[in-house]
Amino acid sequence: MKISGGTKARHSFLAFLLVVTFTFSFEGTVMAQTSKSTAVKNIVVVHGAFADGSGWEGVHAILTKDGYTVTIVQNPLISLEGDVAATKQAIANLSGPVILVGHSYGGAVITEAGSDPKVVGLVYVAAFAPDKGESVSSMIADLPPGAPQPPILPPRDGYLFLDMAKFRSSFAADVRPETAAFMADSQVPWGVEALNGAITEPAWKTKPSWYVISTEDKMIPPDAQRLMSKRAGSTAVEVKGSHAVYLSQPQAVAALIETAAWESAK
Repeated sequence: MKISGGTKARHSFLAFLLVVTFTFSFEGTVMAQTSKSTAVKNIVVVHGAFADGSGWEGVHAILTKDGYTVTIVQNPLISLEGDVAATKQAIANLSGPVILVGHSYGGAVITEAGSDPKVVGLVYVAAFAPDKGESVSSMIADLPPGAPQPPILPPRDGYLFLDMAKFRSSFAADVRPETAAFMADSQVPWGVEALNGAITEPAWKTKPSWYVISTEDKMIPPDAQRLMSKRAGSTAVEVKGSHAVYLSQPQAVAALIETAAWESAK
């Protein structure tokens, strides 16, 4: 190819080539680099029923390595009001905008707590996304015909437990057997009051949302997850995993959280 204009033109063309080379070699693209630097940096994670925050260790490791500040809320699972208060306390401890993540019943918590002005995006992970006036109790009562029935035992002193013998098959089928056994032994009682807590103003109606649909879920049917994500207008991805998809597929879950973080920053 002939470049006219002599030495000056050749130098200009070489300079252009250097800019293009730098753009596409420095961490992929300038756009990718800009997305990382401008992404929302605060991530607050709310666990669901029968579990605590320790199962999020894998997702936490990925996000913190990528420069995010991650807070795992240890919500007490006694009442929706109390869990929302614990979540809002975690939000208040952070400076700047927040991405709020919820798993299972934790989806109800972030739906209510997400009205906090610091929250700029919601990520549902195999989670309930109730509308105004709905509770997890009312949503469970309306599961699709033929859907697997979660092995929730009758209430004892106002709390619910999963049948330990069926814990792995229903909650964590793709998790190592020894890990699932520990989760069954250490499950956190779920207060009936929390189950019945109704949403006042669903945050997904005013905040953007993303949704991880777990296609092998035996606690919340995948079709129910698809309907909830569609109703909320969520950007949804489908991941082959159990209800404990955050534990078995941390890379996929972390990837959607990071997508929410930089898209919310726009």
